Amino acid sequence: MRTLRDIDQLRSTLQEYRQRGQRIALVPTMGNLHAGHLALVACARQHADIVVASLFVNPMQFGPGEDLDGYPRTFSADQTQLTEAGCDVLFAPAASSLYPDGLETHTRVHVPVAGEGLCGGSRPGHFDGVSTVVSMLFNLVQPDVACFGEKDYQQLAVIRKLVADLHMPIEIIGVPIVRADDGLALSSRNGYLSAEERSTAPLLFGTLCTLRDALERGDSIESTLQQGKNALYDAGFVPDYLELRDASLGPVNKTTRQAVLLAAAKLGPARLIDNLSVQLPSGDAATAGH
Repeated sequence: MRTLRDIDQLRSTLQEYRQRGQRIALVPTMGNLHAGHLALVACARQHADIVVASLFVNPMQFGPGEDLDGYPRTFSADQTQLTEAGCDVLFAPAASSLYPDGLETHTRVHVPVAGEGLCGGSRPGHFDGVSTVVSMLFNLVQPDVACFGEKDYQQLAVIRKLVADLHMPIEIIGVPIVRADDGLALSSRNGYLSAEERSTAPLLFGTLCTLRDALERGDSIESTLQQGKNALYDAGFVPDYLELRDASLGPVNKTTRQAVLLAAAKLGPARLIDNLSVQLPSGDAATAGH
């Protein structure tokens, strides 16, 4: 695996692959890699000849008081994991390379609708930071395909809209959530959890499963979501949001069948997110009480 930090070197390296007619896949990451990231690399390998992973803790997507300075940085271990996973190129630029004049005057990419509410509501400017850095990476790498995890469901929706609206010739692939044996969605921020909090954390997924079963039976959406919030509070979580949206993140209505439960909650110092697909029943039960 080649590790590159310079933009010009990245471009010249990828141009060589392109001239040989090789298909390129991109896996954007912020490092501190786990099995979920490696699943993205494996998916990318299935869809391309050359796999490029980026490793960049993007300051633009962190708000005031968030964990930019404390975000875990494990570069050597990440290099080793990517090499063993069969990654071909690791692009790990410095912030000064992508933002040479700083953040304040840097062009920003805003994706409306998809980035509003949910994480976009509780983390103002977050998705502008995501869409800006992903646009830069797409421009620098010019991949044929890019892989993103479905755990960050709203982020995936933002990226899909970004690519569609700007007519980028990039196939976006969502990769299913990778979970620990007890159901907890893998996340770099799980490392913030104490041993006691780690034993509690799987209750987020467990609660979503209980709510899914109730909603698929036709129980009231409003009361079911309230029960879920109460259960999370009782378990020690501080819910940020717990919502049911249609699969495109629009509001649920009486015709909605494919829906998604989305949750974000603080547990100690960690902000955990998760989601689960829901097949709503037909008839008035689909929106009863909502």
